[in-house]
Amino acid sequence: MTRPLPRAHFNSSPLVRFLTENAMMEAVQATEDVGHKLGDWLNFRQAIALQSVLQAGPNPTEPLPAHLQRAAPIKPGALANHVDKVRAQLAESITQGAPAGSGLALIQMPAAELDEPIDPKTAFAPYRRFHAAHQRQMETSVRSLRASVRLQLTKRGGRLQQLATLDAAFENILSEREALLLGKVSKMLEKRFVQALKLHLKQHNEAVLDTDSPPSASQQGLSWLMPHRQALRTALLAELDTRLQPTLGLLEALTSETPDT
Repeated sequence: MTRPLPRAHFNSSPLVRFLTENAMMEAVQATEDVGHKLGDWLNFRQAIALQSVLQAGPNPTEPLPAHLQRAAPIKPGALANHVDKVRAQLAESITQGAPAGSGLALIQMPAAELDEPIDPKTAFAPYRRFHAAHQRQMETSVRSLRASVRLQLTKRGGRLQQLATLDAAFENILSEREALLLGKVSKMLEKRFVQALKLHLKQHNEAVLDTDSPPSASQQGLSWLMPHRQALRTALLAELDTRLQPTLGLLEALTSETPDT
């Protein structure tokens, strides 16, 4: 009887769901309060900085800095369209290559073949570089997009300005931990890749014993490799949606508080 794959919580990030449903990590039941868990992640200085932001509260009478006053306000609908456009461009960059006019660097998927002799210790290296390059591209684009949406909240003042300040504090505090955790995804993918490659090489070696002129391991067929290439793209798309969650939360707050007129 096949054991069903564990499922992540419906409100977990797209990346966590992908890793859990593909058995790359175990589903973790939520047993702690979010605030308590966050406290475990912060050092003393970060906790003080966050506490000061939370205690400050909105101040509608405080004028905005001059550089924020000069920034033109953008209607929530237009801002949402811009967010969708950036997301679509990054997704296309992952699946097909950077679209023309996007300003994104072209990051090409490695060729669907492996150099002979095939070494499981180094075979994943081109895919690791592909994955890391897309992560850097996403980080730069999404960070800039998040700052743009945050600026629009700041310009509205009051509670939206406080939310923008709080989001900036969280980004500053959690960015290092985020990078550390996302850096582990490539290692999970590599582990699965190497396992499949070793099985492929074993089957090839067995085939060599059964024929006088066997094909090379790279010529024998790449059916084992294609699912891993697709999984790499799927993981990056899930990571993109996970990275966008704070920006979408800010956009939702702006839309609910500001009429699009």
